[in-house]
Amino acid sequence: MSEAQINSLGEGRMQLSGVLDLDSVPELLSAIEALTYDAPAVAVDLRGVERSDSAGVALLVAWMRSARQAQRDIRFLNMPSQMLNIARVSGLDAILPLARD
Repeated sequence: MSEAQINSLGEGRMQLSGVLDLDSVPELLSAIEALTYDAPAVAVDLRGVERSDSAGVALLVAWMRSARQAQRDIRFLNMPSQMLNIARVSGLDAILPLARD
């Protein structure tokens, strides 16, 4: 079983850490809504992600859609190169709101 966590850093900033895969991602799908219900903009720092497969990138897409439906801005900071490579191969790097911190 893989473990991943998302923690609030306050003021709409989140830290995602651990391993993002088919085992850990389902528990995180709705986490962004609970952690950001009062923030108009959200920044998710991915620096703590140790490893990810395509499920991790799919999680970011789901969070992006959820934020847009709630009329919130979301950015993903410090995406690890492994995740960025997956996003590039799938063409998702063009639609994900990526930034460096």
